Amino acid sequence: MAAPKYTDKQTRIARYAKALGNPARIAIMEFLAQQETCFFGEIHEKLPIAKATASQHLKELKDAGLIQGEIIPPKVKYCINKEHWKEAKALFGKFFGQCICKEDNCCKE
Repeated sequence: MAAPKYTDKQTRIARYAKALGNPARIAIMEFLAQQETCFFGEIHEKLPIAKATASQHLKELKDAGLIQGEIIPPKVKYCINKEHWKEAKALFGKFFGQCICKEDNCCKE
């Protein structure tokens, strides 16, 4: 039996969900979203996250495209990737908005 074929949209939603699937990553995203400009510095100095752990979480968020960063010695610059952030917001909005239950109690036990 062939493996199921998932749509590009399903794959992108899953990738964003995986990247956001850790409270530390949510904290990082909330922190970056509150910055007026890109953040120059070490995330672990602002959040209760160890340096090695912060690096691992930042890599996952960057790989998913939710943030972007570059090394500008001696600091690193981090920003939310606004294009992918808007896409994730739209994809999750459509995903969570697709329930067609007409009654509030239709899915209750």
